[in-house]
Amino acid sequence: MEYRNLGRTGLQVSSIAFGTDNFLDPTPEDESTRMLNVALDAGVNLLDTGDVYAAGEAEKMIGRALKDNGRRHDVLLSTKVDHCMSIPGQSLDDHAPVSKPNTHGLSKHNVIRACENSLRGFQTDYIDIYYAHRYSPEIPLDETLGALDHLVRSGKVRYVGTSTHPAWVVADALAICREFGYQRVVTEQSPYNLLDRRIENELIPMAQKHGIGLITWAPMAMGILAGRYDDADNLPEDSRAVYRGGFYRDRVTARGIEVGKSFSAIARAIGLSSAQLALLWAKDQPGVTAPLMGPRTMQHLEDALPVGSMTLDDETRAACDALVPPGSAVADFHNTSGWMKELADD
Repeated sequence: MEYRNLGRTGLQVSSIAFGTDNFLDPTPEDESTRMLNVALDAGVNLLDTGDVYAAGEAEKMIGRALKDNGRRHDVLLSTKVDHCMSIPGQSLDDHAPVSKPNTHGLSKHNVIRACENSLRGFQTDYIDIYYAHRYSPEIPLDETLGALDHLVRSGKVRYVGTSTHPAWVVADALAICREFGYQRVVTEQSPYNLLDRRIENELIPMAQKHGIGLITWAPMAMGILAGRYDDADNLPEDSRAVYRGGFYRDRVTARGIEVGKSFSAIARAIGLSSAQLALLWAKDQPGVTAPLMGPRTMQHLEDALPVGSMTLDDETRAACDALVPPGSAVADFHNTSGWMKELADD
């Protein structure tokens, strides 16, 4: 397994990281735990989750697994605050009304409250990387950064980052941190795959210039690049696009599926599975620290792990660029950002 520095920090992370959005939803706890242990044995050292994953239960499951295997201090544990959580068990992803004030958003009150909840769920006294899950324009950025700085100074968090934030907001955050002496934002977590390359236009150059680590999500484009879908109008019943629906469904486009089929042909020609090539492509793009693999089954995990020691060759990279040119997109993986403009219809 290759290890890379996270931005300009001295923190080393494995070149593929473990995203846990499938833990308990739908992957059962016993299989999730086995996958976690296998990944750690293979050298993966970054586990990523969020306070809304499985309605908050994913953090608790990870806490139980790390307590049972005794490996809490062998891993970098990252989680996120607010995307959005109003009351325990209720996610605002479906635009449900907020039931209680001050229990969502990136206010100082909620950031600290949510961190305390996550620490209890993990059964730990610190979080390695704590992310603001989405940009909240209604909350002054200096308030959020001040809250994150407070958590670092109190020993509850070691590094802070942003997730799915615009490049200009991350740059603004760096300026605020310098002005007030706050803990510096060290990493951004963005959607990035061959179907949606828009972060190449501004975010990646900004991250490279300022030494921001980049942990990317959805490298397999929710399975589109792994051959999960054949027809945008006839989706598998057990696919995330169907059983979760909403913005997941909106990401599956006819053009994306068409590209996915051509991409699978490239993978076959070089002796890789489509999922392996999708993960490899994301891992070896300029500026990327590590993509988050999000396996649903042990078979998916075992297919992904060898990618950690692979290298993308220039010929294959060029073939992928021919399918979707740099900086462009044929599917919208920023559709939960609240700020990225929607793609035009096919």
